[in-house]
Amino acid sequence: MSSSMDNKMVAIRTGRRATRSTKRKQRDNKLTRSIKRIRADMAEINEGHERIRHGQKEVREKFEEISKETAKLKEETNIISKQSAANQVRLDLMFQIIKARSENDAPRDAVLTQILRFVVLQTPLFCFYDQRISY
Repeated sequence: MSSSMDNKMVAIRTGRRATRSTKRKQRDNKLTRSIKRIRADMAEINEGHERIRHGQKEVREKFEEISKETAKLKEETNIISKQSAANQVRLDLMFQIIKARSENDAPRDAVLTQILRFVVLQTPLFCFYDQRISY
């Protein structure tokens, strides 16, 4: 009788082990699925971060390009402004010369003509063009 009792206990133990093992496998499988899902989510998040970094890099490059273009346009505007002021001075002198000639004021005409020649010689002819251009 004791041997049949031992067999029953052994069978019960085996059944408990099988149940524990099955539960452990289920828990492990659930944990494995959770880990895989989390890893997939992390990979997706990393891809999103890469896209964001790439977008930020593009925006930064465009901003730098716009900044350079702005500086270039400011420089060109400054040159045009200086050229316009020089043109205005020359025009004023020319009108004064015409007025002096119409009044037959030869000394004033001669002085204004000399001033105009000096102003024209002092103003660079190619001040508008970019000096970095090689010919």
